[in-house]
Formats: sequence, structure tokens, C-alpha cells
Amino acid sequence: MDVGSYPPILDAAQVAELLGMNVQMVRRYAREGRIPAYRLPGGRTFRFYTQEIMDFLRAHPVIPETEAERAPLKPTP
Repeated sequence: MDVGSYPPILDAAQVAELLGMNVQMVRRYAREGRIPAYRLPGGRTFRFYTQEIMDFLRAHPVIPETEAERAPLKPTP
């Protein structure tokens, strides 16, 4: 993950890419105050400082989900 390839201010899609999460989860975490975020006027759009997200990532490592982890478990016969 080369932080130099990202601009200093990110949108939710870019943060989702960095964290290996989907955009809806990033927005939810922002609303809940679980990740550092700033609301733009109008209140529906978030922006994120790249350095704050990188600091968050160092303090709270995120392991991206794999398809196998998301798949529901099948009952064993």
C-alpha cells in the first residue's frame, strides 16, 4: 500500500480501497465515529485525511475479508 499514490484528502471509495472494506461500511464507520472523517456541507458526504487514515490503519490493522470468510457456513450432515 503506497500512500504516496493517494491525494492528501480521500473520498469514501478511496478509503474503502485502502482498508479493504466496502464503501457502505466506510460510511457507517465514519457516521459512528469509528474512523476519522469530516462531513461536507449538506451532511451526507464524508472526506478523510490520508494521514489520519494511515494512522488509524497502523493503530487498528484491518484484515480484508475473503470470499470464503463471507460465505455462509453449510451445515455438516
